[in-house]
Amino acid sequence: MDAQPPHAGADSAGADRIELLRRWILIILVLGLLGTVTELVLLEHYEQPTQFVPLVLIVAALAALFWEFRRRDMAGRRAMQIVMALFVLAGFVGFGLFTAFAMLGQIGPANAVEAAKPAERFEIALQLGLLGLAYVFSDSRFRRSETK
Repeated sequence: MDAQPPHAGADSAGADRIELLRRWILIILVLGLLGTVTELVLLEHYEQPTQFVPLVLIVAALAALFWEFRRRDMAGRRAMQIVMALFVLAGFVGFGLFTAFAMLGQIGPANAVEAAKPAERFEIALQLGLLGLAYVFSDSRFRRSETK
């Protein structure tokens, strides 16, 4: 007789799928971070102090990811949560400030395509932050430790 409950195989397959999705999220997140920092450096996005915010956030995210990957402890997961929440916040604040300055006429490129480029960068920060949060909160170890 089989000693396992009938749903044990289905639970294992579901957990394997979640882990596969987590790996894909991690790969997409790392590629997004590396691609974004490369673009910002090539565009010389460090002329003003406020332009350092995304660079600092990306370095912090890569450090937190490295910490989480090496240690796999609660502190690493919390660091990931905080940094990714800061990405989301930076995306919203940056977009809000850009929109406010544009409405005041302080930012006004001639064509609409050029005006939309900074907004796309804020969107990237928001997307990377949400990907990072999805990675952290999809960890089954994280969910188990929170419910105890």
